[in-house]
Amino acid sequence: MQKKIYFCTIFDDSFTIMEKIDELDRKILKLITKDARMPFKDVADEVGASRAAVHQRVQKMLDTHVIQGSGYTVNPVMLGYNLCVYIGITLDKGTMYDSVCDELEQITEVVESQYTLGLYSLLVKMYAKDNKHLFSLLKKIQTISGVAKTETLSCLEQRINRVLPV
Repeated sequence: MQKKIYFCTIFDDSFTIMEKIDELDRKILKLITKDARMPFKDVADEVGASRAAVHQRVQKMLDTHVIQGSGYTVNPVMLGYNLCVYIGITLDKGTMYDSVCDELEQITEVVESQYTLGLYSLLVKMYAKDNKHLFSLLKKIQTISGVAKTETLSCLEQRINRVLPV
């Protein structure tokens, strides 16, 4: 019995069921998530399909957002960013989310943000070169209209960094 996987994404507060992926898609995903630079010819040989079929499958998974991007990951420390922090941000009002995010997007050291439930309205991941740089970035964030308060959590070590298994 072949397993079928359905992908759901939320667009405009409604669920859209994406195309189902089959066993060939799963085999391709397992390979390219381990090594995104693996040539399609090698993927095709490994999964028993043509290079054209692999290319078409990957393109379809990109188009349907099953695959979200590819590329190289740069080590922030090698660029002089020695601090990684998470900042819990509480908003004055939830309706200020979009305008606050627009401002956060202008701060290049902010690399990720999540709209959350719980203690914070937003959880932001950010890199800084040192404590002085961090302090200036925090002041910038705290002066954004709509930010009521912040709490900074410093990262000491990243032990796990992976994608979900296919």
